[in-house]
Amino acid sequence: MAVVAVATMVGCSQEQRWGMKEREELRKELRAYRDMVYLDNLAEAEFINFSGDVVEAIEIDYPVYTTFVELPGRGDTVEVYVVSTIVEQLKANPHNMRNIYPYPYLVEEGILPAGLNHQAQRSFYDCLAHKVKRYYPSTYAFFNAIVESPTTPEPILDMQMQCAMDLFDWTIEVDETVVID
Repeated sequence: MAVVAVATMVGCSQEQRWGMKEREELRKELRAYRDMVYLDNLAEAEFINFSGDVVEAIEIDYPVYTTFVELPGRGDTVEVYVVSTIVEQLKANPHNMRNIYPYPYLVEEGILPAGLNHQAQRSFYDCLAHKVKRYYPSTYAFFNAIVESPTTPEPILDMQMQCAMDLFDWTIEVDETVVID
């Protein structure tokens, strides 16, 4: 009788662990986050690595799959892991500014000229990362600034314009229109 109980207990606990199917389901769910600016600009291989990091972090904190699935506010929990993974990646490589402020967006906004080669773009992003690291006391402070603002925060916009002017002799003119009631 004791042998049957042990076999049943082992079978149930293995069934509750994460398997390939559960990991794949969560990775599919993470695709919904591709519209975030940082993730939208990742190549498919980079996104696969990113989603693997998120799944791994969740699996470590919730080793029993059913505990994770039955978690109240599960979507909010996944979002926290997504944001935490982005912050960790930014901390690991501050030159990921290209993923937050993609080159086509900066051209569209008039910050950078069209047609810059890879080396020129890299110089710009190196300059921007250096200024951001000097200005913000931590990666979390930087990330909070960009999350709290619906547009590019003014200090970062100033840094972008300064880097463009320093590197490319690119002058940005702000045309302000005043509306009088």
